[in-house]
Amino acid sequence: MKYLILGGRGMLGTDLRALLRERDTVAPQSAELDIRDAAAVTAAATGMDVVINAAAYTHVDDAESHEDEARAVNALGAEHAARAAAEAGAAFVQVSTDYVFDGAGSEPYREDAPRHPLGAYGRTKAEGEERVLGAHPAPYIVRTAWLYGKAGRNFARTILTLAGQRDTVQVVNDQLGQPTWSADLASWILALVRAEAPAGIYHGTNAGSTTWFGFARALFENAGLDPERVEPTDSASMQRPAPRPAYSVLGHAAWTRAALDTPRPWRDALDQAFRKGVFDAELEALA
Repeated sequence: MKYLILGGRGMLGTDLRALLRERDTVAPQSAELDIRDAAAVTAAATGMDVVINAAAYTHVDDAESHEDEARAVNALGAEHAARAAAEAGAAFVQVSTDYVFDGAGSEPYREDAPRHPLGAYGRTKAEGEERVLGAHPAPYIVRTAWLYGKAGRNFARTILTLAGQRDTVQVVNDQLGQPTWSADLASWILALVRAEAPAGIYHGTNAGSTTWFGFARALFENAGLDPERVEPTDSASMQRPAPRPAYSVLGHAAWTRAALDTPRPWRDALDQAFRKGVFDAELEALA
């Protein structure tokens, strides 16, 4: 099979490439293929069997004042990619986010739960989902959250860097979610495509839940550091332009319905990420 990975040099794109044979994969970075350019995306998708859209405007706070720019990528760009895949007769995977929900829930969000985004980023991603569903006859929409990995900036790498710069680190303890290893997400996406699973919405997050504070303490523990150096705070103390969902736990029933393995616990994934050297650069800096 021939794969086109849009956003192929980002965190998820890097892990997807690692799981695929290079000769069967085209994975341009955003500067090489701009998904806002419908004609360019259509040309790139020609002859492909699978198109995975991992490209996105992910600056959550900046999106509040640059919503048109975020929409051009997250909504219109997603539609371009989905339509290009449809015209090529290719399977299509759209990577989405927990930010399509408002975080007011108290039990894991079902895949069919109504979208109700709080801010600009979530609005553009929710619109992207709708446009994808209208542009491709049988798309996969895979929502993820709290993603970390070896490539690109992310919370986990930032916390480990701060551990070498500060005696203590304050982290919010009133937002609940699912830390998710990008390598796991990559494997789930490929499992969907290879199994020719039923089209629809899937939640691509590791199982279980914790707060950002709990996640940070786990990072310290895995790095051999004293977790007591991580101190709790609340969201009100961390002023941000964009609102964050307080509850971002996603349910995984669609995997069971598709007879596919459900995602493993987040702590098991984090332990393996450390063993696989995902954070070696940060750990070396701490030594």
